[in-house]
Amino acid sequence: MKQVIVVIGIGEIGGVFARAFLRRGRAVYPVTRLMDVNASAEDIPDPELVLVSVGEDDLHPVLDVMPAVWRDRLVLLQNELLPRDWQKHGLRSPTVISVWFEKKKGHDVKVLLPSPVFGRAASTVAGALDALDIPARVVGDEREMLLELVRKNLYILTGNIAGLLTGGTVEELWRDHRELATAVAGDVLDLQARLTASELPRNELLRGMVEGFEADPGHRCTGRTAAQRLERALRLADAAGLPVPTLREIRSKAA
Repeated sequence: MKQVIVVIGIGEIGGVFARAFLRRGRAVYPVTRLMDVNASAEDIPDPELVLVSVGEDDLHPVLDVMPAVWRDRLVLLQNELLPRDWQKHGLRSPTVISVWFEKKKGHDVKVLLPSPVFGRAASTVAGALDALDIPARVVGDEREMLLELVRKNLYILTGNIAGLLTGGTVEELWRDHRELATAVAGDVLDLQARLTASELPRNELLRGMVEGFEADPGHRCTGRTAAQRLERALRLADAAGLPVPTLREIRSKAA
């Protein structure tokens, strides 16, 4: 029997991974929101890995009900992901990938940068993406992967939140509104440092954010989730006791 890959959440990105694993000769078992995950685990009790490809707001509800037989096979790829998100569910070492490609309905995959991946199944995940000519690189240690997660969060949050005021593209944001973008990034880095309980190399991460901007300069700053990202960041800042003044000013102006 072929090795089975479980994919929870068959949206655009989940569909890309499903196709990648199929190209590598794996059988793919999809789990949608309408399916009973425990019944699915009875059908597939020993998968090679379980890829969780749901939206940010759905991640914790999915992990809350994750069957015990799947918990040590997980691959996580959500935006705004940090170790605290899996640690609160008692998960010690899932495989994690920071996705630097896009897939929108009716369009081909668009690659910005190679996607870093770390964990037990890192080589399997990177190899599957390679079958679709999507570059990925296996990261060497937890600290490096932590910085990659923060870098992607910085890229997403800065563009989305600053864009609530500026609109336009990330190229225009960085060219014409750099002071605002830098202030937003500073608040985001303050929040990321508190959420990770670590000292972060801020200049290095800012350079990584700009590398993402330069990889897709025409990328629109805001989408349908930008306002939600701001509110989520402010809730986390409130819980952490952080001032994040630029984020609060943006909320007041964008309201």
